[in-house]
Amino acid sequence: MTASVRLVDKPAGVTSHDVVAQIKHGLPRGVRVGHAGTLDPFATGLLLILIGRATRTQRFFMGLDKEYLVTAKFGARSNTGDTEGTITETGVVPDGDLELPTGDMLQTPPDFSAVRVGGRRAYELARAGEEVQLEARPITVSRFEELERRPTERDYLIRCSSGTYIRSLIADLGDAYCVSLRRTQIGPFDVPGQAGVELDLLAALTQILPVDKVDENSASLIGHGRPMETARAVGETVAIVGPNGLVAIGEVKEAGLLSSIAGFVG
Repeated sequence: MTASVRLVDKPAGVTSHDVVAQIKHGLPRGVRVGHAGTLDPFATGLLLILIGRATRTQRFFMGLDKEYLVTAKFGARSNTGDTEGTITETGVVPDGDLELPTGDMLQTPPDFSAVRVGGRRAYELARAGEEVQLEARPITVSRFEELERRPTERDYLIRCSSGTYIRSLIADLGDAYCVSLRRTQIGPFDVPGQAGVELDLLAALTQILPVDKVDENSASLIGHGRPMETARAVGETVAIVGPNGLVAIGEVKEAGLLSSIAGFVG
C-alpha cells in the first residue's frame, strides 16, 4: 500500500491545506494525505506531505527542528506579526546590534495563530475582536543569526524547535514584523536541495529514527501487537524492519520490551 513522504516547496499565497488538497486530487480515491507542520499563507518553503500510511507517522516528523530565513522590517508593528495584518508605523528603528535570544525559553503564541482556545482557533477569536488568552509554551532556539542589515530591514537565520512562532520572535525584538519567511529545513530534509522529491516512508524514517532489523518470526510477532525483547533504553523510538520491509515503529515503554506504536503490516 502507498506510504511516502513528498517534499514540497510551498509558494506564497496558498495555504498548507491547499497544497494537501492539490496532491490528494491527483491520487486514487481513498488515499489519505496529511502534512507534518503548516506554513502561514504568506510564507514559502518546505512542507512534508505524508501520503497513505505515512500519515500514521505524523508526530515523528512534526517534532523535528525547523530552520527559517526571515526578513524583519523595523519601525512598524503588525497585529498578525506579518504583512497580512494591520500595520502601525512607529518609526522606532534600532541602531546597532540587537540581543538575539537563544536557548530554552517560554513563548506565548500570537493571537493570530491556529492554537485552539475552547474549541475555536485563536485567529478566529482575534478576527472577531474577542479577547484571546494563550499560555506560554516551552521552546528552544538553537540558532538566531543576523545575515544582513539594511536601513529598516534585517535578515535572520533561525533554527528552532517544533512549535516555535517566528513572528513572535521577531515582534519581541522591538517594533518589527516579518515581511518574508521561508522554511529551509525540517530536521534532515531541506529545500531547495530535496524539494520535489518523494521518499518511500522507510527511506524517510531512517533519516530521523534508528532502525532495528528483525527476523521473520519477530516481525510477525510485533506486527501483530506482541512486544519483543530489546536492549534499548526506556523511551527510545525505532523503526522496526523485517525481511519484507517496514513492520512498525516501536517504543520501549518498559525496560527490556519494545512495543509497536504504529503498525504497517496487513
